[in-house]
Amino acid sequence: MGLLNKLFDKKICAICGGEIGLLGNRKLEDGNLCKDCAKKLSPFLTDRRRTTVEEIRQHLAYREQNQRVLLAMTPTKAFGHSYTKVYVDENQGTFIVTRDSNYMAHNPDVFSVSQVIGIRPSIHENRTELYHHDREGRQVPYTPRRYRVEYRFDMAIDLNTPFCNRIEFEVSSDRPDSPLSPLYRELEAECVDLQNYLNPDNYASFAPTAMVAGSAPVAAEASRPQTGAGKPRRGAQPAPIAVEPALDPGQWKCECGSVNGGKFCTNCGAKKPVIYRCDKCGWMPADIENLPKFCPNCGDPFNEEDMV
Repeated sequence: MGLLNKLFDKKICAICGGEIGLLGNRKLEDGNLCKDCAKKLSPFLTDRRRTTVEEIRQHLAYREQNQRVLLAMTPTKAFGHSYTKVYVDENQGTFIVTRDSNYMAHNPDVFSVSQVIGIRPSIHENRTELYHHDREGRQVPYTPRRYRVEYRFDMAIDLNTPFCNRIEFEVSSDRPDSPLSPLYRELEAECVDLQNYLNPDNYASFAPTAMVAGSAPVAAEASRPQTGAGKPRRGAQPAPIAVEPALDPGQWKCECGSVNGGKFCTNCGAKKPVIYRCDKCGWMPADIENLPKFCPNCGDPFNEEDMV
């Protein structure tokens, strides 16, 4: 009975002071957040439940400043075949990662290339076994077994920011079925090109002219680079991207590199992560505790079939 009473206790948003509805609460480390205030947070904010009310206030102040920084950004390069796009402003050395076609209306986070501490493309081989019907109408595998193979291109960007340390997204929309196909080569080249454009070592050094992803604002006009000073210097191309072979059903790969079949890693003891990814467009939710019924990008039903 006490648990039931606690469920129906009136909760107040620590940010706006409004009353939170029964299904609208978003837990913080030391308070509660309403769903309307939660919508103002960055989609890349990690570990909200361990974030304090004061840290949320600071984050929302940054988000307001980010809107002004976004207005000053002029993308000169765009990447992405899937729903997720990366827009780079070569002159300012900034970029955004967004799933919104009208991104100016959704206030995507503006990051500085100088905040990138690592960028890693990966190619995953996915195999689906093919079956046929025998003379009795039963579905049986081929002998020898046959598979439909496709290759998924992913990108992971590691960042040094107060609220986000990694952004992961799928680069491919249509997935090629062969490393020899033109689409495979096109996606591979795009991943390498994106690595080059987000590599801080390929940019001429200059001071940022605005607050970017939580960094301190710089108002001095003298620090603004000359035209073209912030553009990347094209140097040696990164090594070819290694293909990660398909795992057997039920297997998963730990961050330490070990392939496992149980709930815990046999090498480091880490628990198998719970990951959801839309099986149609590749969209991934930031908060797995409040999953949508339908994918916000493509409208496909979102359920246990989208668990990776």
